[in-house]
Amino acid sequence: MTSRNWVKLFISTLLVGGLTTGVVGFIVRWEEFAPIFADFDILEIVSVLFWLVGVGLIFSIVSQMGFFAYLTVHRFGLGIFKGLWNPIQIVLILFALFDLVYFRYKAFANEGESLLPYIGVAIFLLLVGLVVAAIKTKQTNQHAFIPAVFFMVVVTSIEWVPVLKVNEESWLYLMLFPLLACNTYQLLILHKLNEDSQKQRSKIAEKPSK
Repeated sequence: MTSRNWVKLFISTLLVGGLTTGVVGFIVRWEEFAPIFADFDILEIVSVLFWLVGVGLIFSIVSQMGFFAYLTVHRFGLGIFKGLWNPIQIVLILFALFDLVYFRYKAFANEGESLLPYIGVAIFLLLVGLVVAAIKTKQTNQHAFIPAVFFMVVVTSIEWVPVLKVNEESWLYLMLFPLLACNTYQLLILHKLNEDSQKQRSKIAEKPSK
């Protein structure tokens, strides 16, 4: 990828994270922010929006760090494990989903509390991963499916760890949806930026040297 497209990806992902958090923040914490809308306090609404967008920019940077870390790990995995890399990713996906349910339940569930909410979060994350992977496969090729699911499930779970440890419901969703939005955006735009970068290099190579 050219430096120009890398900057484009960085800035556009920041915008995705900031805007998504701005919208999601008002929804998941509506009980907290409803009074300022009832009073039509424009200054307070704008200040809260700026705060949410700022938090979203941080979430976006976390997402981008995870994305580029995964690209590196994926290359190493292909080089070291070759044909075994996809089965290994499947095992890691299942392990991540199990951890997301079992360890959270053991750490935070009250006595007699149902396991279903914890399972529901894992299923939701898996479904999002499958849908995004299906779109990625349609845009590129079938070999992209498992890596895409791995990225959307495993890497998102790792990026989500800071609020998973706290287990405060509003923050769980406040971080999850921007992470999913940023990760989806980066995954689906990557091949387009790579193709554009290749065209730019070809044009430069075709220019006659002076």
